[in-house]
Formats: sequence, C-alpha cells, structure tokens
Amino acid sequence: MDMAESSAIGKIELGSTTVQELLAKGKGKGEQVPDKYIHKVTDGGIGAPSASSAALMDIPVIDLGLLLTPSSITAQQLDKLRSALTTWGCFQVINHGMTPEFLDEVREMTKQFFALPVEEKQQYLRQVNDIQGYGNDMVFSEQQTLDWSDRLFLSVYPEEHRKLKFWPQDPKSFSETLDQYTMKLQVVTKTVLEAMARSLNLDVNCFRDLYGEQGKMDVRFNFYPPCSRPDVVLGVKPHADGTIITLLLQDKQVEGLQFLKDDQWFRAPIVPEALLINVGDQAEILSNGIFKSPVHRVVTNPDKERISLAAFCIPESDKDIEPFESLVNESTPGLYKKVKNYVGIYFEYYQQGKRPIEAAKI
Repeated sequence: MDMAESSAIGKIELGSTTVQELLAKGKGKGEQVPDKYIHKVTDGGIGAPSASSAALMDIPVIDLGLLLTPSSITAQQLDKLRSALTTWGCFQVINHGMTPEFLDEVREMTKQFFALPVEEKQQYLRQVNDIQGYGNDMVFSEQQTLDWSDRLFLSVYPEEHRKLKFWPQDPKSFSETLDQYTMKLQVVTKTVLEAMARSLNLDVNCFRDLYGEQGKMDVRFNFYPPCSRPDVVLGVKPHADGTIITLLLQDKQVEGLQFLKDDQWFRAPIVPEALLINVGDQAEILSNGIFKSPVHRVVTNPDKERISLAAFCIPESDKDIEPFESLVNESTPGLYKKVKNYVGIYFEYYQQGKRPIEAAKI
C-alpha cells in the first residue's frame, strides 16, 4: 500500500483516474459508482462496511511527556502502553510537542492542496511505477478493487530520498510546514520506540537501532471525497501496515478509520490534539507476536469529505528483521522467520487482499 518502490519494478501499471477527477466528470455520483471501486462480499469477507453500526474503540490516551525522560517514566505508563499494543495495536498520544494550532495548520494545508484545481494538482502527478507524487492506488490488475481516496505520497527522510518536484508550491508554506511537522515526528518516533522497548524489558535502543539515526519516513496525505455508496465502497481496503510504527493525524471532525478486533470492526475516536499511533508488521515480528499489528480500514461518508495525514516509519531495508533474541526461549519459540526489505513484498500482498506477515510466519 504505502511503500512499493521495489515491488513495482518490472511490472506494468494500468492507468487510473483520481476520484476527484471522476466526480468532476459526473461519474461516481448517485448510484453511478464505477464497478472497480465496489467491494464484493468475497473480498476477504468484507461485505458491507456498515460504518454507522461499528462500536467506538476504547483505546488509551498516553501522555508522551511522561515517557520522555527515564526519571518520569513509571511502570504504570509502560503497562498502559504495552497493554494498548498487545490488545488494539494502537494508542492516541498527547503532549507530543506540537500545539493544537500547529496541527490545525497541517490539516488546513492538506485541505488546501486537495482543493486546488485539477490541472494544478496534475503537475505533481506520480509517474508510472513510482510511489511518490499525487494520485491514487497503483493498479497492477484488472481485478483490483480500488480505494475511494486520492493521495499525495512523499518520502521525507533520509533527505536524499526527497523528490522536491512533487512538493506542492501552493499553499506557499507547504514545504516549511511539512519539514517542521516531520522533524517533530522523528522526536515522537524515537521516544515511542524507546518506550516500546522498555515495556518489553529490552535494551532501550533495540527498536531505535533498527530504525536508524535518521530512519526512513514517508508521508501520505489522504483525501476521501463523499461517496454515494458507503455500503459497498471503502476509502482504504482492510490492511495492516508494513512499518515499525505509523503516526496518523486524523480529520478533526469526520470519523472514518476503523480497526478490526476479534472479527469485529470498531471506530477510532477523534481526539483533535492527539496523534494516533499504531504498530506495523515489523514491530509484531520483532516483538515475537507480543505487539499486534492491527488490521484497519477507512470507510466512506455519503455527505462529508475527510482528510488525514499518515507518516510511515520504516526500518532500514538492509537490516534483518526477526524476533529479538531475549523474547525467544524454550517456552516461547520464535514465531517468525528472518526477513529483509519487508516492504518489498508488502504491496503485492496488499493488493491481493492478503497479509504479507503470513509469509513471515514459521
């Protein structure tokens, strides 16, 4: 879904129109949603999204300030974090070093970009078989069910991965604001990775060392237009992330994100001043299955558009990812094989509606 550079090589990508363009041409309104967006009941047993009937998740809100220094960290805070990541696989974080006003700026910048005229956005259109740029799903199969969303996907760190031709000039503050936001996210990421290690009684740097000093971070700005068929069309199909962790800034007003737990979908609550953080498959492998990389999706709304901004933190591709040694013993055998460049296999599995982590299980 998010990190497909290596898996895209050597494949032919089929053309696809953005959802906003479809709507501008009068398609996708009323009952006229193109077939390729409609989920059949057979699509991994998704069936009708039934957004309104999902119960609200009860996930903890964690104060990052209490995890910043060893002297302020309590066993209670670490237990709360570990409990969140072993049950839901996610939590909300506050006191993360960004003011509510700054987060609103980031949201507003996202809305302003997607509100630009189509021809202006098209100058940032991603090229075939490139993940960076404006557009929507990469399309590799006529059978692929598409997501009802448009995205702007940018690599931010390491800085040499940035393709600045895809960084919008309008709004004018875009580059500076994104730079500030992601610098702050790197601090949040390192704090969370250290706390994750402490919660498992591991060396405090074990997750951080795999992420690297300036770990790979990609961001994806998401735009979900209203959809007349929320019963059969999804903003993002069910998946788990191929990351170590993912940091999400949600829309302030409109819900849409849902998590799967015990074969039931739950709605993620909106906490305007919080970031929602979930672990990805690579953290599940490293923790030998203690942390759960959650399956999640985005439902569509018949009346309202919705935005979000996801940041994907990815271990360096040359690092071996396998359960930490101290979590494997006779009574708790290793559950996963050693993998390298996990994101290389991720995208292909995602588009087939399969979980790539299944391929890593022993």
